[in-house]
Amino acid sequence: MRRLYTLLLSLATLVLGAPASAQTWPTRPITLVIPFAPGGGVDASARIQAQALGELLGQPIVSENMGAAAGMVGSARVAKAEPDGYMFLIGNTGTHAYSQSVNKKPLYNAATDFAPVGLVSESPRILDARKDLPVANLQQFVAYAKANHAKMQFGSAGVGAGTHLPCVLLNNAIGVEITHIPYRGEGPALQDLIAGRIDYMCNTIQTGAAHAKAGNVKGIAVMAAKRSSVIPDLATSGEQGLAGVEASVWNALFFPKGTPNAIVQKMAKAVNDMLDNPALRKRLEDLGLEIVPPERRGPEYLAKFVPEEIERWGKVVRAAGITPE
Repeated sequence: MRRLYTLLLSLATLVLGAPASAQTWPTRPITLVIPFAPGGGVDASARIQAQALGELLGQPIVSENMGAAAGMVGSARVAKAEPDGYMFLIGNTGTHAYSQSVNKKPLYNAATDFAPVGLVSESPRILDARKDLPVANLQQFVAYAKANHAKMQFGSAGVGAGTHLPCVLLNNAIGVEITHIPYRGEGPALQDLIAGRIDYMCNTIQTGAAHAKAGNVKGIAVMAAKRSSVIPDLATSGEQGLAGVEASVWNALFFPKGTPNAIVQKMAKAVNDMLDNPALRKRLEDLGLEIVPPERRGPEYLAKFVPEEIERWGKVVRAAGITPE
């Protein structure tokens, strides 16, 4: 009898511990890996999405920050995770396009090591300077940079991050070479900008605009084709006479490669429902994000979009003369 009881207990443990089928998924909490340090723009929007998706799927989604190597470490963790639907990633242009060109040996193949779920949003960059930099607009910034480039420094969330290459585009357009200081996330870099230890950043609009309006940094220009609703009084780079430095960064969700298609599609539907919720859309738009239209949200679109972005930004990296590290 004792042996039978032990056998039944073992079988029950196996059944209860076994991964849920695609039809019943999810049956337990899901982890969302945010591959950046806390305090950055991606972190803020990701946590809003995690809460909303958890409510739609009926299971809590736990956000976990893993900021290192411009998002590659956290992204690699998801790429190598069990493809059972219980870990996914919020990636962006930096993790899934820039990284493939600015690194000699990327930690993953962005086009083949993930199961795309869908695009969520796009976010323009904002050029912020330390508050005591003696400039008031983009024209003055350009003049100052040309005269002082040898002693200036700009920061980013790391080599290949979404806050790195936009500033490379800017520097290249101005015709200056300025020392790059990579950090382990946008948050730490922004803190040094606020403290005046670096001269400027190409921030996410979510955090950069908030600190510019608070007077912690000096907003110089929105690097986009149109002004941002979160800081409407700040002119775009084009309006201030510098064309060709528009830099919006996209955000998207990914599962590990091999995740059952039924799970991918169920998550994609939840994402679509989330973005169609007016209250949720407003929360993201209040951060300065632009919600992508329905025809650009699905797994199929993202699967084609990522390779195109890798090629597009690879050309920018090569044109700027950036040597893979």
